[in-house]
Amino acid sequence: MTHSLSASEARRIALAAQGFTQRRPRVPGTRHLHDAMARMGATQIDSVNVFARSHYMPFFSRLGDYDTGRLDALFFEPDGPYVEYLAHAATLLPISDWALFRFRMDAYRDRHASAPAAWSVQHPGTIEWVRAELAARGPLRAAEIEQDAAGGARGPWWDWSAVKHAVEHLWRCGEVAVTERRGFERRYALAEHVIPTEVLASPVPRDEAIRELIRRAARAYGVGTAADFGDYYRLRGREAVQRAIGELVDAGELEPVTVSGWERGDRPLPAWRHRDAVLPRESTASTILTPFDPLVWFRDRAERLFDFHYRIEIYTPEAKRRFGYYSLPVLQGERLVGRVDLKADRRTSTLLAQSAWWEPDAPPGAGERLGAVLREAAAWRGLESVSIGHRGDAADDLARAMPDAARHAGRG
Repeated sequence: MTHSLSASEARRIALAAQGFTQRRPRVPGTRHLHDAMARMGATQIDSVNVFARSHYMPFFSRLGDYDTGRLDALFFEPDGPYVEYLAHAATLLPISDWALFRFRMDAYRDRHASAPAAWSVQHPGTIEWVRAELAARGPLRAAEIEQDAAGGARGPWWDWSAVKHAVEHLWRCGEVAVTERRGFERRYALAEHVIPTEVLASPVPRDEAIRELIRRAARAYGVGTAADFGDYYRLRGREAVQRAIGELVDAGELEPVTVSGWERGDRPLPAWRHRDAVLPRESTASTILTPFDPLVWFRDRAERLFDFHYRIEIYTPEAKRRFGYYSLPVLQGERLVGRVDLKADRRTSTLLAQSAWWEPDAPPGAGERLGAVLREAAAWRGLESVSIGHRGDAADDLARAMPDAARHAGRG
């Protein structure tokens, strides 16, 4: 039997699954960070630091003002409980999940080994030397390997990009892991020196791993389509995804549903609800999202779930940007009601709202709610004030809601 959900019910299920309907702790601590990570399963890393690096933001969106030093200690210190790998894009995930991606590591190695033009095939000596350096001297930053190569006259093929090529290849193959970051620069080590022995010794077969990853994606989303679940961990094999969904349906873990407005042509789009998914009566969330938050990182789902068309514009020439360099979706209640382009001006200790825009159905009072979020965001980033630009149909509303904020000539 296939149950039906309204669009509103699907949104509330999705928000609850991602932790947005939870009551925020008064003082978020390490346990709350672990709990948020458990709900998401993975958090995407991005180097853009115009407001805050992306992996910090999902925790702010769910918990509010928290100490990012606690997150650094969890994510980037040696012997921590999390590790980096290509789970979605470059993501942080529980170190125990390393074995679930053995099939991806092996596929990458096999694909490159069978391609005569692949860099790794063309430069086996480089890779072997970097591997030996990490075995003898690791953990090491790429720059430290580079310096040793330059000073030791190891060969005519050595330059900085060769070192980076080699450690990147070994990381993707699962031979190397990131043991820590300092100033966002990775320090690499052989995987056997980072990943627990019991995890390395227990690789998960491909079909079993895909089924487990689909199970986790469905739990993290609450409700979704095959494309939604497959994208969460970037699973490309459509047949394998559908087979895993079928097995989870047979096991009673997924329930077929239809969602109002989710159609392909004139037919309902097949969807499934996780058996543990909760349908809250309402969502009172009010926050901003990174472009790489799991709630919106799959743009097709964001548009289907929230009727919110979103594209990041950091790679768009300034003259062609519509909403701004780093516009962040604005979540209020169960809707994405707008977007705001934020920049932390650390020299003047000011949070700059470069531009602000409403969606067509933005509710009354949205400016006041967004203003409160920006004050909290400024405090979280250690900034003393907020200044609002003039670009966007929400800019004046925001300024009226924040009479103590300055105004500036906005750029996007």
